[in-house]
Amino acid sequence: MEKEQDLISVIVPVYNIKEYLERCVDSILAQTWKNLEVLLVDDGSIDGTEKLVDELTKKDARIRVFHKENGGSSSARNLGIRKAEGKYLGFVDSDDYIEPFMYERLYRAIKETGIPIAQGGRCEIDEQGNSLPDICTPPDKQTVYDGETFMRELLLHKGDCSFCTKLIDASLFDNREFPEGRLNEDFYVLVQMLPEIEGIVSVPERVYNVFYKIGSNTRTGSAEKFSRVYGDCVDNADMVAELVKEHYPKLEKTSMRFGLYQRLEYLLHIPIREMKKTNGQYSDITKYLKENRRELRKNEELTGKQKLYLMLFSFMPVMLRKGHRCLMRIKAVGKRVI
Repeated sequence: MEKEQDLISVIVPVYNIKEYLERCVDSILAQTWKNLEVLLVDDGSIDGTEKLVDELTKKDARIRVFHKENGGSSSARNLGIRKAEGKYLGFVDSDDYIEPFMYERLYRAIKETGIPIAQGGRCEIDEQGNSLPDICTPPDKQTVYDGETFMRELLLHKGDCSFCTKLIDASLFDNREFPEGRLNEDFYVLVQMLPEIEGIVSVPERVYNVFYKIGSNTRTGSAEKFSRVYGDCVDNADMVAELVKEHYPKLEKTSMRFGLYQRLEYLLHIPIREMKKTNGQYSDITKYLKENRRELRKNEELTGKQKLYLMLFSFMPVMLRKGHRCLMRIKAVGKRVI
């Protein structure tokens, strides 16, 4: 251990999560890296969590609490960033928990490489404690990805854009915030950081545990919420296409594939009742597919199934979506019978 440790600020947005918050906080306090502060940002909780955060300050002097009106996770994170005093920042979702060696391991990786962002692997855990399939697979050994390589991983849906698995030099958030009122905000911020840094160092250890709870505020939502999620993903795809054109021109075909994929996800998930001409984003997406039929047929990074769906959506989106919904229902019935 170093004689004088750099301070790490761990920011935890908190909203109506009384049942799991203490487990989350305890996992941060148990870190082998002792010089840290825990910033609990209560985002207008009304279930007793707002009282629990104040009680937790009695447990450890390193805990600092801030109360604010409800404004969403990005708003809470931004307040935490403004209040943080550490040289490095970490982010933890309040229903998740981390391994005790997480921040020491990531800090070492930053110091060994000089790279300002380090990330670790993650485990996906359900309510029964079972491990779920990997969303992102960590490397076999500590690896530095340059900005272009990591961008490619993100565009192919292989990279991890979550800030929760990372330790970040706080200076990267100078004059930068998470976008409020938007979803998929981690991707939005990370891709804009990449051209400014040498890369990201990734360690093989699984340091972060993502907890999937039925009914969780951060994992579920209404059809309207998911429309926003996928709509924001399409907007992010357009934003990153311009960024790629400027900084990573070799990735333009990959970026095109990403944009088409995000539009496919949008069309597969928005409520059918929203698939009408008065929905501006829906109309723009279907028009985009019609204008880019040639490009989607030629794109080598799309699967045959993706190309087929995209082509059909460009001709008969509502009919295809209704057929897809029936198919999903038949499959669901089949699983119950089995």
